[in-house]
Amino acid sequence: MPTFEAMNIARERGLDLVEVAPTANPPVCRLLDYGKFKYEQAKKEREAHKHQKQVVLREVRFKPKIGVHDVDFKTRVVEKLLKGGDKVKVSVMFRGREITHPEIGRELLNRVASNLGGAGTVEKQPSMEGRFMNMILAPVAAKPEPKPKAPRPQQRPASDAAARSDEPAAEGAMAAALRESGVANGAAADAGGQTA
Repeated sequence: MPTFEAMNIARERGLDLVEVAPTANPPVCRLLDYGKFKYEQAKKEREAHKHQKQVVLREVRFKPKIGVHDVDFKTRVVEKLLKGGDKVKVSVMFRGREITHPEIGRELLNRVASNLGGAGTVEKQPSMEGRFMNMILAPVAAKPEPKPKAPRPQQRPASDAAARSDEPAAEGAMAAALRESGVANGAAADAGGQTA
């Protein structure tokens, strides 16, 4: 319909004429309350943001001369952060002449990564940035648990089903044959009574 007619209808109903699909041929418009539409759209966006998990980059620092127990303790902290869903930047801070031995820092970072097991994966390999050697670890995506399947009804083997389907038919055929021959239940009962 022409635009001016659509605008008149919108004014009569107290609504707005909103172009929904401008690229369509002809363009598609809707009659709606634009303020209410924008409010509901914003509400949907807020709901979507509530359910999103923000991934934060956390940092755990080591020094080249760290003790074995301290490495194990900080590795557990890294593992806890990864299980919480955050990425972790593991840094080794070199002071003074320690920077002349970057291989010590690289070994330390590799040891931390291997101690984590399956809790995280190395997203960025160890690299030097000024006085720090950094490595970024990302949490392993949790696999959704498979839904339990409903038990299927037991199907009988085809030979079993065929044998059972023949039984009622055979019984019905036998009863019909007996009726036709004139042998009735009463006659069978009389015969049974004589023998007893």
